[in-house]
Parts: sequence; C-alpha cells; structure tokens
Amino acid sequence: MNTPVAGDWAAAVRGLAATVRGSVALPGEPGHATESFNTSVRLATSAAVVEPASIPDVLAAVRLAAGWGRPVAVQATGHGVAVPARDALMISTRRLGGVRIDPVARTARIGAGVRSGELIQEAAAFGLAPLTGASPLVGAVGYTLGGGIGPLGRAYGFAADHVRELDIITADGRLRTASPTRHADLFWAVRGGKGNFGVVTSLQLDLFPVARLYGGGLFFPGTAAPQVLHTFREWTATLPDQLSSSVALRRLPPVPAVPEPLRGRFAEHERIAYAGPAAEGADLVRPLRAAGPVLIDTVTEMAYAGVGSIHNDPTEPGPYRDRSALLEGLDPAAVGRLLAMAGPDSGFPLPMVELRHLGGAFARTPRHPNAVGHRDAAFSLSTVATAEPGELDLVRSAQRELIKAMGPWRFGGGPCLSFMGCDEAGAHDVRSSYEDDTFRRLREVKAGYDPDNLFRVNHNIPPAG
Repeated sequence: MNTPVAGDWAAAVRGLAATVRGSVALPGEPGHATESFNTSVRLATSAAVVEPASIPDVLAAVRLAAGWGRPVAVQATGHGVAVPARDALMISTRRLGGVRIDPVARTARIGAGVRSGELIQEAAAFGLAPLTGASPLVGAVGYTLGGGIGPLGRAYGFAADHVRELDIITADGRLRTASPTRHADLFWAVRGGKGNFGVVTSLQLDLFPVARLYGGGLFFPGTAAPQVLHTFREWTATLPDQLSSSVALRRLPPVPAVPEPLRGRFAEHERIAYAGPAAEGADLVRPLRAAGPVLIDTVTEMAYAGVGSIHNDPTEPGPYRDRSALLEGLDPAAVGRLLAMAGPDSGFPLPMVELRHLGGAFARTPRHPNAVGHRDAAFSLSTVATAEPGELDLVRSAQRELIKAMGPWRFGGGPCLSFMGCDEAGAHDVRSSYEDDTFRRLREVKAGYDPDNLFRVNHNIPPAG
C-alpha cells in the first residue's frame, strides 16, 4: 500500500467525522489532546483521535485505519498506556459506557469505557462484587485484559479468569463475540493478551457474593520496618485464600494532604482485604498488628463499595513510571535484600516499593484457560514513582537496580503481566511476561486475526511469521 499524503488522510478523517455519532479530531483541533492518567507517554502525536459513541463508530474507525495502514491505539482512562501513539489512529472508548447487572446469574455486562468504581457501585446494590483492582478510577476492561490482580484475587483468581464472553472488533473490521464456544482461540488470547487483538467493546463478567470486607491499612514507622516485614513474610505463609494482602515501603512527602503521623516520614503500609466475617479477620490480622508500634490503623469492617480506600491509589494524573517483577518466594535473605535496597536507611530515592501476596486462587487453572501464566509466583514486586523530565534517568536507574538486586528470587524472569508499565514495552519484557508456549500460541492467534499488526501501540505481541 502506498503511503498516503497528509492531505488525503485529513480528507479521509473528515469523511469519517461526517458519518459517525462520536467526535473526531485531527492534530491541532479541539478534542485531539486526549486525557491520559499517565502523562509520561505522549498521546498528542496521534494522527487522529476518535471518541466513538456507538459500536458502528468503532467499526468505521478501525476500517479507516486498516484501509490506510495506520496503527490503532486504544485507551479508556490512560492508566495502562505503553508507548506513544505516534501516527496512529487513537480510539478513546471512554464514551462506551453502560453496566447491566444480572443478580440471578451473578454477572455484569460492561462497556469498554466503564471505570472500576462504577462497576463496583452498580454490583453493590445487589450485594455482589466484581474482581476489580485497587483503584476505582482504572478502566475495568483494560484491567481485565491484562490479567487483573485485585483485593479478592486470592479468593477468586485473576479478573481474566472470570470473563464469560466478550465483543471485539478485529483488524478486518468485523465485530465478533468470543466465548468458550465461539472463536475460542481469540477468547483464550484476549484474556491476558492485553489490547493486541482488537477493540474490546464489552465484557460479560462474573460477580461474587461479597457485600462486606474486613479491610484497610496498618502504618508502621520506619524503625519497625525490619521486624514488620519479617513478620509479614511468616504471616503470609499461614493465611487462608480469603485474605489478600500487600505491603508497601513508602516515603511520604511533607504535605498537608498526608496525615500528621506520616507526614514527611518513611512508613511501612500493610494493606488487608479479608472476604469473610470481621471477627475472623481480626483474629487473622492480630499477629501483624502486634509486629510493631502502629501509627495509623484503618482496618475495619467495611462495605465492599469502599474497597478503594484500602490502597488509596493516586487520583490525579501524572507522569508515572513503574517496573515490576514476580518472586518465587520470600526468605529471610530476600527480606534483607529488599530492606537494604529500599528500606528506611537505604537512601532509595523513590516513594514506593510494593509486595503483593499471590497464591491461593491466583495459582489455580481457571475453568476456561487463558493467556495469564506464571501462576506459581508467590509475590509480585513493583515500584512506582512520578518522573518529571529532569528526574527520568534517576527514576529509571533506581527501578532497574531494585529489580536486578532481587534477581535471585525472581520467578519467570520478566515483569508482572498485570502491572507492566511504559518502561516495560520492549520486545524482551513483553515476551518474558508470558510462558514460552503461551507466547508462541499468542503469536499464532495474532497472525490469524491481525497479521499486519494493526494493533501494535501497546505491549506488543507480534504476529507469527
């Protein structure tokens, strides 16, 4: 195909604008600068931005891009952007909303633009809960396609394990419904394959009978970090599947928004989510509470609709950089290494390092297998920081050194699929986030549905051949 001249492309985009219900914008026009939660990845370099208001709008946009050989970038909230949308047709799905709950079947049908918080609130009206993540602001569909590690995960597994069917527009401009019995290869690949196979316009998800949690956070001072982290290591080996937990080593800024006991200090933040009676949860958490002096204790019985308060993830967009890994386990030496690298006396320059306890249902093969692998990992390790342009080298260097230092305990050798950031979009990182057989199969499925790699503005899986 010949490369079209800019004027021809502009005319084609204006032709699209005349036929769709949603908005269409070329560079320099209102609506072209799409909102992204992670502002460190430039989206303004895209060749056009489409905000579909309907499924036919998405079909028309994909067909236009395919006809002109333009890559397609897809985003809802911009939390998971991986690479700049340079010269791509950007499809922003945020207007494709809608949540429909079936309380008898315990399912939800959600549109591509639905945020996790909206899904949580709708399901809560029926005493049900979805497998969403720590932040209510994240797009529920994108989160699920990347695997999905959340507060109910040890009890029920990855979010991707509980998709019943999905609607997806593939590179040939066709709308397909994928399920265990229809386009089963595509159904397998999309759940864990992120955005590599098309524009997912809706998902049907399982919901679970969880109306309340025993959850919240325990904050300990930096002086107690060694004792508390070793206690956490021993404690997690004793837990039932219904209890999910994580620990974050945090350097908190001296700003009024931070509670006074934590302001400007190093703190160890234990996060708890127990899907069971509060009295049982209190008994389970007692050893952790006793591990050191507690600065703040917010662990209590709560409605599941308040689950976002457990982690209190950032609510404002910013230039975030993150890296991740999987660990095969934690022994005393691993805890010592982590403290030496990122503990209170380490001089580590970044604000947060987190360990999430996996195992439980995460380790079990789902009823309908998918592309999420490395299920025997015991913990995920991640580090997140804001990085203005002048700070980028420092942030990247510190994150690389931390991941390298934990090398003896790595599992799988790559990043954690669910937490992959924009610095983990290279070919090696993407390949190593999957098991070998899984990656080969993903490439084969990609070759069948997207042989020209139209959907490549992501953590890309290239088609076989």
